[in-house]
Amino acid sequence: MSAAPEPASSTHHGLPSALSPATLAVAAGRPPRVQGGPVNPPVVLSSTYVSQGEVPPGQLFYARAGTETWHPFEEALGALERSVHPALVFGSGMAAIAAAMSLVPPGGRIVLPRHAYNVATSYAQDLGRRSQVTTTFVDVADTEAVLAAVRGKGAPGGTPASMLWIESPTNPMLEVADVPALVAGAHAAGALVAVDNTFATPLGQRPLGWGADVVVHSVTKYLAGHSDVVLGAALTDDPELHARLHGYRTLHGAIAGPTEVWLALRGLRTLALRVERSQTNAAELARRLVDHPAVAAVRHPGLPDDPGHARAAASMDGFGSIVGLRPLGGAAGADAVVAAVRLWVPATSLGGVESSLERRRRFPGEPTSVPEDLLRLSVGIEDVEDLWADLSAALVHAQGAGEPRTS
Repeated sequence: MSAAPEPASSTHHGLPSALSPATLAVAAGRPPRVQGGPVNPPVVLSSTYVSQGEVPPGQLFYARAGTETWHPFEEALGALERSVHPALVFGSGMAAIAAAMSLVPPGGRIVLPRHAYNVATSYAQDLGRRSQVTTTFVDVADTEAVLAAVRGKGAPGGTPASMLWIESPTNPMLEVADVPALVAGAHAAGALVAVDNTFATPLGQRPLGWGADVVVHSVTKYLAGHSDVVLGAALTDDPELHARLHGYRTLHGAIAGPTEVWLALRGLRTLALRVERSQTNAAELARRLVDHPAVAAVRHPGLPDDPGHARAAASMDGFGSIVGLRPLGGAAGADAVVAAVRLWVPATSLGGVESSLERRRRFPGEPTSVPEDLLRLSVGIEDVEDLWADLSAALVHAQGAGEPRTS
């Protein structure tokens, strides 16, 4: 499997480009090697910096515009995504998404997956109320239909889209897009391409290598990995887009606290280990769930008969740590499973070291095409046998209806 071609440069962010992503997660963003110097960057708690007269480009003067505690994380994530520029860290994943969508001009149009992070799709629709930006929703796994929509099919006046927004795998349905083909086709139609790479992480795919214009992350999820910070990030190889995203962050105050960014960098150091373990656990649980008598359907790109399996195997390094599960008994059966688990954490969000689950249609913004009984499982790094024992027992218990589980 190959996530994307690597750049031709012999070095990247001061490190050899031949280093694997697992190594870059550990090595990138370190302080200079000087005798007696620290191996980890410090947290600098200052809102302002000594400054008089004209401020030279790149010099720190006020923490809303930039602070040295952001830079190591931005450098490390930039190295992982193989971007030309360091990442831009934001105060949340939604702040990064809003910055990327700000690249759509007033009156423009965004083509988005019908199944995507529901706050992102809600924000795109909100742009319509404020900036006359229109939205077109598509099945992102249907490449020809997506590109037809980008070219203007079905749009008023046949107007081409300004931006194609991609999630792959999608949240929460785990559809897998042909990202390289979509990027090429959207560019041919004159559209920018933004990819939310939160589910796959830079270890699974690196869309900038396929030509994507912008990549965004909810750093809250796998990158930080411990469910203790709320952060986002955006990356681009284009210097003009980088400047525009930086300007958006500064003008809108969509900034992160230094301590949170330092914690995210510390979490990033173990990204490869965490993803390897959680993906292995997810694949094993998905395999077992297929044959469980209390399960109606399972979705995971690693399953050989999953609709996205062949595409994910061809383009991704790993199949991810999210499993879609539909237990017997409809929405009530799904809620009963959530109530019965003891080790799994009933919670929203994902990508932490702990395994969690939730019924997605409990949120009013979730598309009606998402089944009422769908449980999104975020598989963590616990022992897989413990996870299986708890989940299997909860599935069986849920079929009995009613009484709380006592063991």
